[in-house]
Amino acid sequence: MDVKIASSWKTKLALEFDQPYFKTLADFVREEYQTQVVYPPGKLIFNAFEKCSFEEVKVVILGQDPYHGPGQAHGLCFSVNDGVSLPPSLKNIFQEIYNDLGKPIPSSGNLERWAVQGVLLLNAILTVRDHHPTSHQNKGWERFTDAVIKLIADEKENVVFLLWGKYAQDQGKVVDGRKHLVLKAAHPSPLSVKKFFGCRHFSQTNDYLIKVGKTPIDW
Repeated sequence: MDVKIASSWKTKLALEFDQPYFKTLADFVREEYQTQVVYPPGKLIFNAFEKCSFEEVKVVILGQDPYHGPGQAHGLCFSVNDGVSLPPSLKNIFQEIYNDLGKPIPSSGNLERWAVQGVLLLNAILTVRDHHPTSHQNKGWERFTDAVIKLIADEKENVVFLLWGKYAQDQGKVVDGRKHLVLKAAHPSPLSVKKFFGCRHFSQTNDYLIKVGKTPIDW
């Protein structure tokens, strides 16, 4: 089926789009957008892939599902549109970057600036109903994003995978730690942030990227 996704990914994922499960998923998502309030806006469902091509991926950050409040989600995990107040998890991520690298906490939570540097900001589930977190769980998105992670893990080398929380760590089990750098920590949500603080994932990521001859990320 024809899916509107960046060309670099379309070729790589063509077989996935032809699977029966993906047609069922697409039918479900189409019906949801027609009958419910769903985020992100339809044209931004694959925004993570639009902003970061397959060739450019250097870092993968895994989230669970999009923010479920109005105006927040725009297709990049943990990111919010300009002008939207920082959600707690993102605020904690910025705090860790400050603690780790000394970079001041920005006023905007829009992480497109990371994506264009090669950070794939991927949610396991790419859509959600208004004010109903995980409402699109187990509809097929996880199978699709599992395939994306496996594709990157199999076909690329020296990618950094940042796995925060059990959900992301389970999804990242297919990644070979001998071929890539896999960094694990607690989720940055307020419930577990004390275990997230001090992980120093951002400096470790950049040290590794420099070591393998890649440009570090300006976090």
